[in-house]
Amino acid sequence: MRGFLIFSGLVFFLWLGRSIIIPLMVAAFLWYLINAVAAYYRKVMPPYYCEVHSRNWLCIFSNWLAIVLSILTLGGIIYVFVTQIQPMFTELMYALPQIQDKIADMGEYISDEIGIAFDMSLVPNISEIASKLGTAAAGFATSIGLVLIYILFMFVEQSTFNKKFAHLVTNKTQSKKMRYILDSIDDNMKKYLFMKTMISAATGIMSYLWLRTIGLEFPGVWAFIIFMMNYIPTIGSIIACAMPILFAMTVSTTLHLPILTAAGLIGLQILFGNILEPKLTGKTLNLSTLAILINLVFWGMIWGVAGMFFSVPLLVATFIITAQFDSTRWIAVLLSADGNIPDKKED
Repeated sequence: MRGFLIFSGLVFFLWLGRSIIIPLMVAAFLWYLINAVAAYYRKVMPPYYCEVHSRNWLCIFSNWLAIVLSILTLGGIIYVFVTQIQPMFTELMYALPQIQDKIADMGEYISDEIGIAFDMSLVPNISEIASKLGTAAAGFATSIGLVLIYILFMFVEQSTFNKKFAHLVTNKTQSKKMRYILDSIDDNMKKYLFMKTMISAATGIMSYLWLRTIGLEFPGVWAFIIFMMNYIPTIGSIIACAMPILFAMTVSTTLHLPILTAAGLIGLQILFGNILEPKLTGKTLNLSTLAILINLVFWGMIWGVAGMFFSVPLLVATFIITAQFDSTRWIAVLLSADGNIPDKKED
């Protein structure tokens, strides 16, 4: 009973404090991503033997240069989005009422020609959905300043994290165990975020090239949606493919364009999501598909779309932590895909 009350209180706290916690999660995500990209830059920059917290001046310069290069890399991606894709989003917003009318016409055609009853009340109002998404985006834009402040202080203080941790946990045995857990979470999280971002970016770029080749309108918009939705497991990929396919059905008078759109996008999702990603991530994620879906729904209920984006990293952290204690290892076993869980750090 006590455990249930603690869990309920924690869930209520997470829901109540979402306006503060979500920007912090976004900042932590970007901070992790920048550090993950910087780690790969360090591998190709001399001196190659430097540790992240080394006090050698050449190592310090190399580490900060890697961080600057990773920030510039992400900044370049954002610049491309703002200058190239954002105008397409604006055009798409203006075209939404026409798309809604074409969906209604398609429903009438199905009812008249094929004889299948089609209830238009079941079709969502695209303009209303877009308006809600725009409102959500505007709300997120207002928190960008807070996100940037979080990121700035994370970079300023990341060199002191080890020293703070040493003073926080003075018992050597507990300190080693906690350090092992934190290092495992840090290592797995960086690997996951970096590889997921690279896979999502490759899927988005290839989707853009395919959609542009077959002549579907707004290829940049669909590619960006595919890139973002790929962070949401399973459901995200389905939605990312369904949107451009549905759009192709509304703007095309034949089935040629929708079939090409579906074949290309689904093929790319299978290639990158089901073949390349498992090989590149290796054992970073040894998680049950059912556990991922339940976790997705749980965080979606608490934090909405933002919770869906962060559901897998949070599950990875839970998986690693529960594997390190005898009383919770059964949870890690249930969360795992095949029953194999991380080795327990002995006390």
